[in-house]
Amino acid sequence: MTGPGRRPLVAGNWKMNPSDRDGARALARAVVEATQGAEAEIVLCPPAIWLEDVAEAVRGSGIGVGAQTMHAQASGAFTGEISPPMVAGVAGYVILGHSERRRLFGETDADVSEKVAAAVAHGLVPIAAVGESTEERRAGETEEVLTRQVRAAVSALPQVAGSGLVVAYEPVWAIGTGDAASSADAQAGAALIRGLLDAGDPTGAAETRILYGGSVAPELAAGYFAEPDVDGALVGGASLDAAAFAAIVRAAVA
Repeated sequence: MTGPGRRPLVAGNWKMNPSDRDGARALARAVVEATQGAEAEIVLCPPAIWLEDVAEAVRGSGIGVGAQTMHAQASGAFTGEISPPMVAGVAGYVILGHSERRRLFGETDADVSEKVAAAVAHGLVPIAAVGESTEERRAGETEEVLTRQVRAAVSALPQVAGSGLVVAYEPVWAIGTGDAASSADAQAGAALIRGLLDAGDPTGAAETRILYGGSVAPELAAGYFAEPDVDGALVGGASLDAAAFAAIVRAAVA
């Protein structure tokens, strides 16, 4: 039950898939076909090497394209990285602070803060991912972790209002495990995030779309989207199946 003025957003994080250009193009075209007429905002986030191919495949469909990460600097000696202007040249969105980036590649809250500000400065919509690990959840530290991560993510923005910021609540214990959070869990996390944003920028908090991510499946999607503070989903594995992804999109606007 997306809040007033907040258009449902469903983003597909393809991670390191598909393995070839033809597969990326075919998946993008299949998503276009399967989601025709859907009123949700749809974003596909392929590996950086396939961004141009996917952008071409979805051109004219209304579907957006996003990168899975980027560097905060506009240029420089950062081997293997892609810059905000590079992303902005082909895409309109970028996922930042995903738990896999934090856990596997050492991305810190400070890194996410810089990247969110850089994305906004270069006209990109940042999808800032936050969420607690299994250990943190068991220790009762969910609120502490989300508070730290959300405050860091917006700390370098002059204001949240007008920034286009999207926040994805991705409990790490649910990502890729099949152990999806309940609708109540998703709402509790989303409400906490909106409350944190509201404390500093009420207008921005009301504008910000909060997505749920973490083993999002078609049969669970409607329950998430019925919650008042959940405005969409950041979808992992199911985004590699056009029919499953389309079912999630349809649930978002039901």
